[in-house]
Amino acid sequence: MTPPALLLVGHGTRDEAGAAAFRSFVAQLGAAQPGLPVGGGFIELSPPPLADAVAALAGAGVRDFAAVPLVLVSAGHAKGDIPAALAREKERHPGTSFAYGRPLGPHPGLLAVLERRVDQALAGADRADATVLLVGRGSTDPDANAEVFKAARLLWEGRGYAGVETAFVSLAEPSVPAGLDRCRRLGARTVVVLPYFLFSGVLPDRVREQAALWAAGQGGEADVRCADVIGAEPELAELVMERYREAVRGDLRMNCDSCVYRVAMPGFEDRVGLPQQPHHHPDDPSHPHGGHTHAHTH
Repeated sequence: MTPPALLLVGHGTRDEAGAAAFRSFVAQLGAAQPGLPVGGGFIELSPPPLADAVAALAGAGVRDFAAVPLVLVSAGHAKGDIPAALAREKERHPGTSFAYGRPLGPHPGLLAVLERRVDQALAGADRADATVLLVGRGSTDPDANAEVFKAARLLWEGRGYAGVETAFVSLAEPSVPAGLDRCRRLGARTVVVLPYFLFSGVLPDRVREQAALWAAGQGGEADVRCADVIGAEPELAELVMERYREAVRGDLRMNCDSCVYRVAMPGFEDRVGLPQQPHHHPDDPSHPHGGHTHAHTH
């Protein structure tokens, strides 16, 4: 009996190298899992569209899918856009079923990769003199931003860094320059700017550019080093398979304790109970949303 297909879902990027890294990762997973149908697509910006990935698997006879969102935090894309896209695919392909897995999160395996990236940037320099600035994408969802702070704290614990601070490259504060200012005021000797992203893209590039510009403004007095993104490491592949198995078993364990659609968080009280309105994705060949809403049911 063929197991449910593993369907990797990415947001998409205008950076071709980042999109190629996603496609290569999907291919690697497929090669490493003989007998398991594996596919992947994006909800916008990059080929292949999710609709094409589902159509290819459905055309090969797949009827059951377990979708894993290839995102680090549970923000609007994971909570609304991807579930809405999967609902459209279910309508396009009658008789199919879709289980939905949880985002990757600050898993110990990914923290180990982040630690390696910091070590590579330090190139033998003492960890005790290094402050790490973990830079996330940023979101209008406070729960998603809080997950980045959680990752930063977990990265700090037991690894011997002088400290781990947090910043965001878009939509949330503190910004990259503000985060670097904070590191300087705290007495950081060396700062490793660590992009909290899976693959290369426009935003990780922006993180590096902003860090370099800030360092240049310090007159050469600041030792600022930029680490690489997580990348297609074995730990990432293992975590994706863990999320796949959870989805197949129905063991999702979603965190709803601080979700603004369920809990009256200060400043976001008006969102409680609201239906989600996923934004239009021009690369999806489906009909426009046409005013349909999708309830937040994670």
